[in-house]
Amino acid sequence: MHQNDGFQAFFQRLTRETEIASQSDLARVLGLGRAAVSLAKRKDQVPSRWVLDLARQYGLNPVWLGSGLGAARLAAPAPAAQAVDEEFERVPKVQARLCAGDGSFETEGQVEGWQAFRSDWLRARGNPGRMVLMSVVGRSMEPEIRDGDTVLIDQSRSEVLAGGIYAVGVEDTVMVKRIEKLPGELVLRSDNPEYTPIHLAGDQLRNVRVIGKVLWVSREYR
Repeated sequence: MHQNDGFQAFFQRLTRETEIASQSDLARVLGLGRAAVSLAKRKDQVPSRWVLDLARQYGLNPVWLGSGLGAARLAAPAPAAQAVDEEFERVPKVQARLCAGDGSFETEGQVEGWQAFRSDWLRARGNPGRMVLMSVVGRSMEPEIRDGDTVLIDQSRSEVLAGGIYAVGVEDTVMVKRIEKLPGELVLRSDNPEYTPIHLAGDQLRNVRVIGKVLWVSREYR
């Protein structure tokens, strides 16, 4: 995202092209607490992943939404999973890095490439239009997920189920963890026993966002 005019101009563009009319609406659509939107406004910065998510949901040009440049809507918008032919669909690989460790601040959401999957395979597992690929950095989820792996995430599957692995954002930190949901508390657990669980409760929960469920992992041998 190439920002040149800050949060307020971004918000004005968004309200002009969508039904979003307030910061509370924005938080609801993004699945965030109101505090996260207030923080972005104070910093006068809009996270790139917000721009990417909103552009996909409303069919907007992400460059225009983030910077005001170009047209509000692309003449031929490419969906998140664009059909290659009747048997395959393309899923975007984004620049965000999921940290399998203590956390990563690399949350840039620009698309850096595409990978083709069988359409029937994707649809049997979730919503292809909300899927993205992200790289993993760190060792906390070893041996299940290793440093350098690429994971497929379905952003439509954000409801926490026992034993599932999820991409989760805590403020500007993005991690991949097993999530345990307890009364009034979320516990982010690592598969690697060297890493202690992260307990989140109270006001901390306002800035937690379950980005999506990890469906698949790929690994290149070195």
